[in-house]
Amino acid sequence: MIPPAFDYVRPTSVDEAVRALAEGGEEAKVLAGGQSLLPLLRLRLAFPELVVDVGRIPGLRGVREDGDTLVIGAMTTHHDVVHDPLVRRHAGLLAAATATVADPAVRHRGTLAGSLAHADPAGDLPAVVLALDGEMVAQGPRGRRTIAARDFFVDYLQSSLEPDELLVEVRLPKADGWGFHYEKFHRVSQSWAMVGVAALVRRDDGHIAEARIGLTNMSSVPLRATATEQALTGAGDAEAVARAAESAAEGTHASQDASATPEYREHLTRVLTRRAVLAAAGMG
Repeated sequence: MIPPAFDYVRPTSVDEAVRALAEGGEEAKVLAGGQSLLPLLRLRLAFPELVVDVGRIPGLRGVREDGDTLVIGAMTTHHDVVHDPLVRRHAGLLAAATATVADPAVRHRGTLAGSLAHADPAGDLPAVVLALDGEMVAQGPRGRRTIAARDFFVDYLQSSLEPDELLVEVRLPKADGWGFHYEKFHRVSQSWAMVGVAALVRRDDGHIAEARIGLTNMSSVPLRATATEQALTGAGDAEAVARAAESAAEGTHASQDASATPEYREHLTRVLTRRAVLAAAGMG
């Protein structure tokens, strides 16, 4: 389909982009890598009056360290995230999960911040950033503010970003010493995850001392499997992990569609959580 008509601007600074968004209000949309917005435009599922292209703003791309935190610029592509040595060293879960996003063409154009701002619960990266206890930094007319991942995702395709705010950075605490694994199930290669599980595990003296588990596509927002996280404390073998994984679907609100029933998604959550935790803990 041909998208409806809209005005288009390409700002050269964050301040200029924020002004454009403020002027456009709720009828303005940000274009980053375009891998989420362009399909919506072509299918006429989005009708912006103004598209603000932030792809040429300097300083919004790249990864740097800030003490015990990794700072990833909003326009950093999936491809760059996968291959960045700092991400691979200090946030390996993000690199591993990003490598499974769509296909190479999408990963070369799509951006981390664009995926997060799109807030699709079937996307791989929101649950990963949630498991990593990440933070999003937004800039608007009133300055910058930091939003914890647990507060960023509000509802289906809705984030806590204001219409006049631009996501400029993603901040992740370094996860040095943690085992990690991302496990997902999809019907065909490169399709959306029917269910995905992002697992982080810290072991001490052969037992799991702490675990974090993010769930993809089990509600209108990404979720943490808190019951399983608590049950995993002290687990030292595969049987204990399997028992803990049985509670992974507690508190979820899986949808029903052509791909799966809620009951099947809950079953997948339990199975994939067990696999992901075993792999992250080195017990597989």
